[in-house]
Amino acid sequence: MSGKSIVKDYMTKNVISVHPETSNNEIIKIMRETGHDGFPVVNENDEIAGFITSFDFILKDWTDLVKDIMSTNVVVAQEDMSINDTSRVMFRNGVSRLPIVDRDGKLKGIITNTDMVRSHIERTTPNKVKSFKETLEQLYSIKTSLKRMKVKVENLRPTQDKIYADELEGREYELKKGLAEPVIVAKTGNRWILIDGHHRAIASINLKHEEIDAYVIDLNKNVRLGMEKTADKSGVYTFDDIKIIDDDQHPLIGITESIKKGNNKKKLDDLTKK
Repeated sequence: MSGKSIVKDYMTKNVISVHPETSNNEIIKIMRETGHDGFPVVNENDEIAGFITSFDFILKDWTDLVKDIMSTNVVVAQEDMSINDTSRVMFRNGVSRLPIVDRDGKLKGIITNTDMVRSHIERTTPNKVKSFKETLEQLYSIKTSLKRMKVKVENLRPTQDKIYADELEGREYELKKGLAEPVIVAKTGNRWILIDGHHRAIASINLKHEEIDAYVIDLNKNVRLGMEKTADKSGVYTFDDIKIIDDDQHPLIGITESIKKGNNKKKLDDLTKK
């Protein structure tokens, strides 16, 4: 399993693009309709010709066509570039979005600061999967196998008793954009135990996805896991048993907000006891 995260796994696809001959009045109309403030400009071969943003209208004299106002010195990234390298390029060039091209220079997608941040949230790294795999092998004195596959959401047994509404919203956004990381599942006997990724699983249910991308650790025998027993004690058997906390934020966000309010000590003490 490769530990390298690349742009094409996280970029937003199906990007709205415009042409050099598009009228600027039409661009303004598209901005109002979509809420986006910038679009890549492509020629007849879908190659990047420039980029136009709302700042072009603010800082430059009015013209009728995109080609006369767009920025032409555009930084782009190839779709097989690593996420870390792309982050550095964006930071060093002071840009908030990069058009993504294939090796022929054709537009394939776009990645923004927001997409970059979301791609790092709750990332299922190879080390995380490896750690779970090794832990299961040590706990139950077995040899497991690992593969990445699609798993039916209805077959998953949850093991977490609560999730957070704000984080759930983020996972739904990722799934819609094709940015979500795989969940981690342990297969024991004929049971599919969800180890990590409860927000993503419920987001998939909300979006009516029948399957979810998963790293499956197969125990190759029927072993009743400790997390199953804990879930039983908590009364968690299906996703309907999980409480969605919508009147509070994720604990780490709560700590940050309490620091801003200047009364974080009690909040921090409470959180560290959980």
